[in-house]
Amino acid sequence: MNFLDQLAEAERQNQSMLCVGLDPEPSRFPQGLSRDAEGIYDFCAAIVEATADLVIAFKPQIAYFAAHRAEPQLERLLARMKAVAPRVPVILDAKRGDIGSTAEQYAREAFERYGADAVTLSPFMGFDSVEPYLRYPGKGAFLLCRTSNPGGDDLQNQRLAGLDGQPLLYEHVARLAQGPWNLNGQLGLVVGATYPQEIERVRALAPTLPLLIPGVGAQGGDAAATVRAGWRGDAQRSTGPVVVNSSRAILYASSGTDFADAARRAAEATRATLAAARGC
Repeated sequence: MNFLDQLAEAERQNQSMLCVGLDPEPSRFPQGLSRDAEGIYDFCAAIVEATADLVIAFKPQIAYFAAHRAEPQLERLLARMKAVAPRVPVILDAKRGDIGSTAEQYAREAFERYGADAVTLSPFMGFDSVEPYLRYPGKGAFLLCRTSNPGGDDLQNQRLAGLDGQPLLYEHVARLAQGPWNLNGQLGLVVGATYPQEIERVRALAPTLPLLIPGVGAQGGDAAATVRAGWRGDAQRSTGPVVVNSSRAILYASSGTDFADAARRAAEATRATLAAARGC
C-alpha cells in the first residue's frame, strides 16, 4: 500500500485520527528505565505496544534520538513498529529542507535507513528541495504550512505582494501542495492545532490532502475545534484525512511504572474526543 492507503486503512481499522508523537526525554522517564539510548528504545517501544491499536500513525521526532546518539535505536524502533502494527504508517518528523544531492541523502536516510512511510519537510527552499523525496513511490511528505508556534507569524502569515490576490505565504504553500507540486499524490501539509481558523482555510485550499496537525495536548490546541476545522468525510472514511498529533500528554501521562498503561488511557481519551468532534 502507498502512504495514503496506509492512512485510510489505519483510520478504518483503529477508528482513529490520533497520531502519537514519540519525543523521548530521558529526564522524564519513570524509575526503572535507564536514561541512555537503550532506555529511549525501551520507553518508546512500550508506548508503541500500548497504543498500536488506537492510532492512525506514529511520529518519532528524529532530534530526540540523535541528540542522545540513539539513531540505531530509532532504526530498531521503526522495525518494531512494523512488527507490532504493520498497517499503521510511521511519519519521521525530521523537517528537512535542502536541495540537490543533500536532499537526496536526506530522502535516503528517511526512507531507506529508517524505513519511514512519510517525512516532514520545510518547503521554503522551493520545489527542488521537495522533489527528491517524491522519487520514492508510495512514500509521503508533509510540508510545513501553518505551524503551531507563535513565531510562525514571522513568515507564514505574511502577504506575497507579487502574486495574484496577494495570498499569505501559508496559503501559497497549500495551493502548491494541492496543485503543481503534488506530482504523484504524495504530499500533505502540517498545520497547527493552535490556529483552527487557519486549518479551515488550508482545508478549503487543499480539500483532499492529509493534514498533520500537531499542538493538541501540552501545546494547548483544542482537539474538537481542530477536527471540525480540518476533517472532511462521512461515517465510512475521510475525503480529507486528518492526523492529529499528541506527544507529551500521552508519553508522560504517568511518571510511575504504569506509564505505558497510563499512555494507553490518555490515547483512548484523546481518540474518543476526536471521534466525538467528527460526529461519526
